Amino acid sequence: MQNLRWVFFFLVIFTFCFLFSETLAQTGSNTLVCSEKDRAALLSFKATILKDTTGALSSWIGKDCCGGDWEGIQCNPSTGRVIGLQLQGAPNKDTSLYMKGTLSSSLGSLQFLEVMVISGMRQIRGKIPESFSKLTHLTQLVLEENILEGPIPSSLGQLPLLKTLSLSGNLLKGQIPPSLGALQNLLQLNLAKNSLTGQIPPTFKNLHNLQYFDLSYNLLSGLIPDFIGQFQNLTFIDLSNNQFSGKIPNSLCNLANVLDFSLSHNQLTGRIPDQIGNLKSVSTLSLSVNHLSGQIPESISSLQNLWYFNLSRNNISDPLPGNLTKGIPSLLSIDLSYNNLHLGKVPDWIKRREFSDVNLAGCNLKGILPNFLKPDSLNSIDLSDNQFTGGISNFFTKMSSLQKVKLSNNLLKSNVSEIVLPEGLSSIDLHSNQLFGPLSRLLKSTSRFLEFVDISKNQITGGVPEFSEGSRLKSLNFSSNKVAGNIPSSISNLIELERLDFSRNHIKGTIPTSLGQLVRLKWLDLSINELTGKIPDSLLQIESLKHANFRANRLCGEIPQGRPFNIFPLAAYAHNQCLCGKPLPPCKGIRRG
Repeated sequence: MQNLRWVFFFLVIFTFCFLFSETLAQTGSNTLVCSEKDRAALLSFKATILKDTTGALSSWIGKDCCGGDWEGIQCNPSTGRVIGLQLQGAPNKDTSLYMKGTLSSSLGSLQFLEVMVISGMRQIRGKIPESFSKLTHLTQLVLEENILEGPIPSSLGQLPLLKTLSLSGNLLKGQIPPSLGALQNLLQLNLAKNSLTGQIPPTFKNLHNLQYFDLSYNLLSGLIPDFIGQFQNLTFIDLSNNQFSGKIPNSLCNLANVLDFSLSHNQLTGRIPDQIGNLKSVSTLSLSVNHLSGQIPESISSLQNLWYFNLSRNNISDPLPGNLTKGIPSLLSIDLSYNNLHLGKVPDWIKRREFSDVNLAGCNLKGILPNFLKPDSLNSIDLSDNQFTGGISNFFTKMSSLQKVKLSNNLLKSNVSEIVLPEGLSSIDLHSNQLFGPLSRLLKSTSRFLEFVDISKNQITGGVPEFSEGSRLKSLNFSSNKVAGNIPSSISNLIELERLDFSRNHIKGTIPTSLGQLVRLKWLDLSINELTGKIPDSLLQIESLKHANFRANRLCGEIPQGRPFNIFPLAAYAHNQCLCGKPLPPCKGIRRG
């Protein structure tokens, strides 16, 4: 009897499990098969993509677009309708991955779509289809980093649920449609990096919920509207790199929650509002490259969270606020370069504090280079275009974190062979000083990370140094010095080099054939030296070369007959001994078909 009970119990369990699994299978089959209408719309889009190196669309096969095999497609599990289309390019900016084609208007038939992200595909062109106005369930429309053209369709203002609209990084033109002001649920609006013109539409005053607002890198003009100061939820605003004019509205200082604030690279005039200290949450503030005048307001010192402050290239005048000595406690990066400041010396509060970036170019600084009390925190320094005197051999002591330094266009006088640079330095610009001595030790001391070197317009002597393997140099300029000797064949070790300028020196000998191995070179200037022999044909391997100059040497023989050497201007070869061949007259005794 007991055994019969166990048998009955297992039969019940087995029957229940069988029926449950059948139900799941039937339910699963009902939810996974996508709508034929949606499938057709997606395949029409696929047909307009002529080339797909991402491989994403190769998975769009079979009848079921909701089974999980179609990359980038999300469906509603209970209806089988497509609610998400997300095709995003590689975040590492791999240019070999792209989609070439257009956006099919058929995507407007995905009537239940909530999210559309087609970004970073680089070669999707054409206009944004008007049919997208039918996607009334859409909450996110992201079409960034393609090459979409034409105007922004005004019909996008008919998407009532839209919270994110990002069309940045395309080739869109025309004015911003006023209809976008109807998108009252919008939290993020990004129209940056296009060619949009005109003003910010007055209808945007209705976008009270905006948290992220980016119109940077366009051609927008007119005044910055007062109503932006009413967007109390705003945490990010970037109107930089446009043509906005007039004064900075005082109302913008009411944005108590804004973290990132940039109005740089415009045509703004007048003073910085005294109420700037009301931006209590701001962490980055950039007003650079405008026509702002007057003094920095005292209230700036109350910005407790500000770590990045860029006021460069304006007409700001002395004196600096006295309360900066203890104010702005979080400040790590400051740029006051190229204003109407006459600081005389680097302020003590800058020398004493723990900065990562100090940029005081063109601030009328004098005397010897400053002694920073916390040098190991410095990441970059720009003290160029001042009147510093004395040496620099000990300036870099303990600057263990330094990566970039500019001391150009001063009156500095040092033997470059005595300069010990930080090991991690990637960029050094010392041009237009009074430096002397040989160059070899300076280049060897930081060969691991150095990418940019400009030591032109000094009094450097000695020969061209040997170059070791593993160099990361991308730009090397020691023009207008007194460097002599030959160009070593080891120059071929500079495989990353894009710009090379040895002009206006006393370099002799022939141009080494190994120079042709620098296939990434875009700029080459060997003019006004004492080079002899022929321009080697091996240079024809440098297909990326945009500029070359061999003027005023003692070169002879036929110019390499291939692009771009035979189409460079005559001036690139003038004042040599006996160069010939295009673009110069043909060489005597050489016949070409």
